[in-house]
Amino acid sequence: MSDQRGIAIVRRPGRHISPEDGMAELLTAYHLRTEAEKGSAVAGVSGLPDRYRAEIAAPRAAFADDAVLMALRGEDAVGCLVVTAPAGGRSEVKRLWTDPAFRGRGIASDLIGAALAWCAENGVATVRLSVWRWRTGAMALYEQRGFTVAPSWDERDQLVCMERAV
Repeated sequence: MSDQRGIAIVRRPGRHISPEDGMAELLTAYHLRTEAEKGSAVAGVSGLPDRYRAEIAAPRAAFADDAVLMALRGEDAVGCLVVTAPAGGRSEVKRLWTDPAFRGRGIASDLIGAALAWCAENGVATVRLSVWRWRTGAMALYEQRGFTVAPSWDERDQLVCMERAV
């Protein structure tokens, strides 16, 4: 169902992602931008680390057990978010991305809201995420949605870990 902006948030099991749905393109943009922000800009997908290339090449396999949320404007994918399958009462939000041409319209907030609803429906008690310290806009959005900084579970420099109860 579309809202007044013409944006629909759809949920799909990762194993049902199809090559035509736009997920690979969104992941490509996400990973290329992230590498550039880390100071490791690459010219294309072939320069990305193996694990990121695998997600782009086969999102269905990479996220088979997860929930994939997509923001669609008509047939066009303009945003995405992945929620990992629950483990020990926890899930993780990953790969939140909105096409830069569609930012400022509440799409990322809608994706997070849909992720939290999915978590509630699936018995998740805590949802967590990690975000690069320089993504201050994303951190502010997460804080608005109830996430707080948590002790790090990831040793990468400049990565902030956050979580919230569902």
